[in-house]
Amino acid sequence: MAAPATNELWISAFLEAQAAELGAATNTLLAYGRDLKDFSEWLDRQASGFADVGQQRIESYLIDCDAQGLSRSTRARRLSAIKQLFRFAFEEGWRDANPAIQIKGPGRQKRLPKTLDVAEVDRLLDAARQTGRTTADKARNTCLMEVLYATGMRVTELVSLPVSSARGDPRMLLVLGKGGKERMVPLSPPARDALAEWLNQRDTAEEATVAKGGQRSRFLFPSRGKSGHLTRNRFFLLVKELAAKAGVSPGKVTPHTLRHAFATHLLANGADLRSIQTLLGHADVATTEVYTHVLDERLSELVLQHHPLAKGDRQD
Repeated sequence: MAAPATNELWISAFLEAQAAELGAATNTLLAYGRDLKDFSEWLDRQASGFADVGQQRIESYLIDCDAQGLSRSTRARRLSAIKQLFRFAFEEGWRDANPAIQIKGPGRQKRLPKTLDVAEVDRLLDAARQTGRTTADKARNTCLMEVLYATGMRVTELVSLPVSSARGDPRMLLVLGKGGKERMVPLSPPARDALAEWLNQRDTAEEATVAKGGQRSRFLFPSRGKSGHLTRNRFFLLVKELAAKAGVSPGKVTPHTLRHAFATHLLANGADLRSIQTLLGHADVATTEVYTHVLDERLSELVLQHHPLAKGDRQD
């Protein structure tokens, strides 16, 4: 099969295949596209292209990325995109060999995820109940936070939930995760109460919209924006606002922090890793194992702060 004539067509074909064959998420495709576009523009300046680039030139690009001060994780992500592009090109017969197959990346720095203690989560939930211009706003904010903490969903999974999944006072929600994989997540009683209250407010507003000639939304958290639902960015800003109001440092709170808190608190209360893996939608239990290290670190801090033998000023 003949290779595409331009780098842009290479990228387009690769992304289409990722979406169609592997069910890659939109955010993943956007990241691949940005990284490969940067590599393509760099090759243009070198008078080269995907069809003829070799291992040495790819390594030179990575060195240039390092010289620009890009983080190790960013460089690792860019190399991953390049490797996948050339593996795809080799399988399609566009290249006789994969020039990136033997390149070793910088690796990713192993950082433990930030999390919150139970008291901090409680303050965030209280802030959500009090934040909003209207009763409907407060109900929506409460529902978002209660459901997120109760299920550990990814923020994209949460904001794009279809309203049909929440009908009938469900004990569990069906979530569409990465790669189009579905999983069930249980709802806590507070989350179910918050969901029921938000549905009442949402449906009332929806009826008013329809009465004015508007259309019903299929999303649980509708928006007038292009996506049709609350965006990840808007929710990110909302969480920062709630953190400030709750007296929790906004620098340590993101929607993903609540996901980490969900997993860490489950583990601390005796849940097994396999169950947490299923609830989080992790493909590999090794990804879930990071929470054992988070828990170990928090227990160590607890001992250092409160055990009398750890205090240098202990009197005999």
